[in-house]
Amino acid sequence: MELVYIKTYGCQMNVHETEKMYASFASRDIGKAERAEDADIIILNTCCVREGAETRVIGNLGLVKKLKENKRGLIVAVCGCMTQQRAVAEKLHKRCPFVNVITGTYKLPQLPDMVERVKNGEKFILDLDKDERVPCGVNAAMRTDKVSAFVNIMYGCDNFCTYCIVPYVKGHERSRRSADIIREVTELVERGYKEITLLGQNVNSYNDGETDFVKLLDELSLIPGDHWIKFMTSHPKDLSDDVIRLIAERPRLAKYIHLPLQSGSDRILALMNRKYDMAAYMHKIEFIRKLMPDAGLSSDIIVGFPTETEEDHLLTEKAVKDIGYNNLFTFIYSKRTGTPAATMDGQVPEEIKKERISRLIDLQADIASARAAACVGKTCRVLCDGREGKKLKGKTSADRVIVFDGDAAVGEFADVLVTSSKNSKLYGKAVK
Repeated sequence: MELVYIKTYGCQMNVHETEKMYASFASRDIGKAERAEDADIIILNTCCVREGAETRVIGNLGLVKKLKENKRGLIVAVCGCMTQQRAVAEKLHKRCPFVNVITGTYKLPQLPDMVERVKNGEKFILDLDKDERVPCGVNAAMRTDKVSAFVNIMYGCDNFCTYCIVPYVKGHERSRRSADIIREVTELVERGYKEITLLGQNVNSYNDGETDFVKLLDELSLIPGDHWIKFMTSHPKDLSDDVIRLIAERPRLAKYIHLPLQSGSDRILALMNRKYDMAAYMHKIEFIRKLMPDAGLSSDIIVGFPTETEEDHLLTEKAVKDIGYNNLFTFIYSKRTGTPAATMDGQVPEEIKKERISRLIDLQADIASARAAACVGKTCRVLCDGREGKKLKGKTSADRVIVFDGDAAVGEFADVLVTSSKNSKLYGKAVK
């Protein structure tokens, strides 16, 4: 039996695209290889949001080249966001002529066909054509997890933040039909999945022409079963009070919201084309805290955006302190060719970026530790998703990680008393 190995870079959406690619190959009796060394087909599913991901792709292609030199007939493909950029794809072909297939984000379902064409004698395929049709029906996917599952509800982005390459490589926003999404989530629940995450670049702008995000979330929350539904990512300008109210009211909706801030400076937010200011963002946070005091909040911060001053950065630190996120994903600004920010004056020196992000990481570590300590003595409902040594490991509805003693099985819920914390992690014991 032929085997395919897919190396995935980047976000949860890429992880789910890889699951769907494995399913496409499985439908042609091509199995999944656990190691690149065992594969007949190697695919790199790439990311281009930050420079580091692209660097890792190039590095790994060097290893793949050695495998190809030692294995006659090995087929190599590179796909995804990085190679949707034509200049990058053409440069990659010149640098790595041993790659058989280069395609972008639109033609992933056709990858098995492209591989078949290579088997039939084609030396090289470059297909970057755009196809913004929305797939119909339930997404077939070879799920990599038995407890949690991803479900795409939309594709693309229309926001055009000045630092972001995503709209250029993913295309305009397109929403799947709500009936298809509801059917897919229902099937996952019936198969025993306990945590389902709805995916989109900006899920709050979902609209299939008849159903908006509030209505979709409402209908999904009524699917019978013992499970949680969460979503990512939200854009602050589009997260409505109605969505927040619904999350607070419905027990099957996880009490967790990832709400990217990016900067605490109104001036920088305007340069980023984020379309909100700190006052609007804080309104969302205050409303969430009012309805769900224990809700989990996380965010993204970009440090060192062009022209960012020390004063701008201090405003970001103040926002992080005032909000008190459970978790914070921090990134050094990285130029993306083709975006407006890449050619802005006032690029911040790397040493200043590194110093600022170090301060922010230390600040968030203290905040996360304090928020975790405040959970001691509380009893939480926990979804057990694995083990850590001899203990069980899981997460709360607020997306807090907890290690605990008990006899729950992986994939089951348990009530857990939090007995201690260390850094941002909770520890406890199951209670009857």
